[in-house]
Amino acid sequence: MINKFLEAIYAKIFVNIIVSRTHTNVYIEVCTKNGVVDSAESDFKTITINEEMYEFIKSYTDDSPYYYISIIDTSNSQGAIPSCIKSEMDKFYSSDVSKYICVSDKWAYYSSKYDLQQIESNYKNIGIDFIFSPFSILFMFFKDKIDTTTSMYVLIQDNFLSLCIFDNSKLLFAKQLDLEHAEIDDENILIDGSLDEDDEDFELDDDINIDEIDADMNSLDDLSDLEDLGDIEDLGDFEEIDEFSEEEEKKEILTQEDTSAMDTDANGFNEDYQRYSLLKGAVNSFYKDSKYESKFIESVYIADSIGISSDLKKYLEEEMFLSVYVRHIDLGTEICEMAKVEL
Repeated sequence: MINKFLEAIYAKIFVNIIVSRTHTNVYIEVCTKNGVVDSAESDFKTITINEEMYEFIKSYTDDSPYYYISIIDTSNSQGAIPSCIKSEMDKFYSSDVSKYICVSDKWAYYSSKYDLQQIESNYKNIGIDFIFSPFSILFMFFKDKIDTTTSMYVLIQDNFLSLCIFDNSKLLFAKQLDLEHAEIDDENILIDGSLDEDDEDFELDDDINIDEIDADMNSLDDLSDLEDLGDIEDLGDFEEIDEFSEEEEKKEILTQEDTSAMDTDANGFNEDYQRYSLLKGAVNSFYKDSKYESKFIESVYIADSIGISSDLKKYLEEEMFLSVYVRHIDLGTEICEMAKVEL
């Protein structure tokens, strides 16, 4: 009774932290029973936490005992697997050093215990309540599309790509890709960011016969009481996102001018071509690795959090013959909504 009385008096403060390659974005919402009454957002030149960022967060959390701090897991060790049977775990990752959580008893996402502890340690001055997997974010963001035909879903952050392949709500494959530390064959990178006329089109391996692929996958047991990654059980109650029809998809495809010559890394290589190369390599692994139930991918849905150029869409369409749809995602508001679901 007392807690309900206090909750009626005090607002709930949601602090949402998004770490990029060179800076951190913090998005804050102040909510009462009447909804969002205030919000704020600020960028900080740090990839952990500095005094300026600490003071910004404290200026809001000091106003209420009910505050919740969320962050996205950006560790290289994380991933997702197409199963929820614990005995099958070692086929995909080391269960001894990782924590995982099951989704709908069908698939699971995981992360290194060490990396999760490191995140908590980095933010011990403010405390972390929820560490959200980018794979769970992808699942919720494209919830209206995942139950359709075989498609690839990609979350693009500044230095990471999170990739999932779903077929009628069944996870077939997932991969976390690190753009900053990727080992890409220099011969396959075009310095001027354009495709050579003699480049060969993307082809499946000769040994792959899509019509004959029909591997049965087992699933991984649910891991109970895993607070580090957030409780996925209530995600079914997540507020439905607006209908994303084919007509709307076409309208939401990138329309900004080509910036391929501007978007380069330290070596002068076009970053969107690097993203394309990483995605192409991951898809090749999906088709070739016998652990996965490979099916032909028809479409790719991209959740773009940084504002990519039109190059990536062009590469995927022209080289891999995929239908590409791009939707902007605001990671701050997205994980804020997920935190509300957790409560």
